[in-house]
Amino acid sequence: MSSRQAPAASVHSSGDAAYWPVPIVRAIPALAVGLAITFIADHSASIGLIYFAVFAIASGLVMALFGARRVQDRTTRRIMTGQGIIGIVLGAVALLLLGVATSAAALLAMLAAYAALTGALELYAAQRNRGTAVARDWLTVGAATMLLAIVFVLIPPDSLLAVGLLGAYCVLLGVYLIIAGLSLKWAVTAADTTNSSGQPEPTTGVSP
Repeated sequence: MSSRQAPAASVHSSGDAAYWPVPIVRAIPALAVGLAITFIADHSASIGLIYFAVFAIASGLVMALFGARRVQDRTTRRIMTGQGIIGIVLGAVALLLLGVATSAAALLAMLAAYAALTGALELYAAQRNRGTAVARDWLTVGAATMLLAIVFVLIPPDSLLAVGLLGAYCVLLGVYLIIAGLSLKWAVTAADTTNSSGQPEPTTGVSP
């Protein structure tokens, strides 16, 4: 019985070796948008839609074209591709809204829809891969994003507040993703050191 539980409790080194750069790449658009919002004075709905579109499309491209390629499990790969497509589509819709509806209500609707859909998919990916290091990171990001969706639904239609929350979320997300990616890398290094002593390397659902 203990031999069955050991792989689940250990770091999945080959999977983390393939996946660890993904959180760091995901952090780039998050930090770029978060810092831009922090240092810009204009927090209007139109500016919010522009920054949301940049974040959603860039993050979507990372998930669909980079992250999904580093996951071997077919369902998890589809989940990540779905996250990417949602971001790209909603980002494009946000840009289209610039010429139609630039109200705070429209901005909040886009933010809430994005957070709810991508957060739910990230939680599903965590559930499918529970027991792995990457699943813990997906669980944290998914739960935080779902919580943000609830906040966007409950707050009043105030563009200043909505854009400010988007910026804060992006900064916190970016910092967390960098820490998560580096933690995975360091865990891989430690696992590789252990495996070099002659122990067999555990198998995973992620391809190098």
